[in-house]
Order: sequence, then structure tokens, then C-alpha cells
Amino acid sequence: MDLKQLKGKEVDQVFQKAYQAVSETKHKFQQDTLLYFYAYYKHATKEFNLDLRHHPHNGEQLVSAFKMNALFQVRHLSVKQSKIKYIELAIKHIGDDFLKT
Repeated sequence: MDLKQLKGKEVDQVFQKAYQAVSETKHKFQQDTLLYFYAYYKHATKEFNLDLRHHPHNGEQLVSAFKMNALFQVRHLSVKQSKIKYIELAIKHIGDDFLKT
């Protein structure tokens, strides 16, 4: 399947399938992979808020810094590109069975 050829609703449907598959998998992802999933998802769904005034405690600051860095790395992508990157990452790590449903 050529993901770049998919149109709006098709991309949305495949993205939702990928999100569901990643959410339900028992596979343990490496931290950097989780950050990519996080950044692509947040950017694709426009759920990102880079609040630089937040002052976390107890190690939260380091996690927030990694998340913020991941979001900065994907900010140049369009929403469609973020969805496609998320789908590609899902296929790479859990396979493409979710595409067959």
C-alpha cells in the first residue's frame, strides 16, 4: 500500500487503525520509538501544547524536555505527513496486520 497516495478520509481511517493497534499491542517499545509515536500522534491530532511556563517536579522535567524535543522535531510536517509517519512507524514495529481489517 502506497500511503502517500491515500486521500484525506483514507489516511484518517488507516491512522485510526494504526493508533488502535499500537495502543492495544503487548509489544514493548524503546523510549525513542515511544517519543516518535507521541510526537507524530500529537502533531497529527493537533493536541500539542508547548507550554514553556510549566515547572514540573521529580523527574517530570526531563520527560517533558524529551517530549518537547520530539514535538519540535516534527513541527515541520503537515498533519497528513505526521499521520503517514505514525502509520509507517506502526508497520515497522508491529507489522501491517491492522491494515487488513
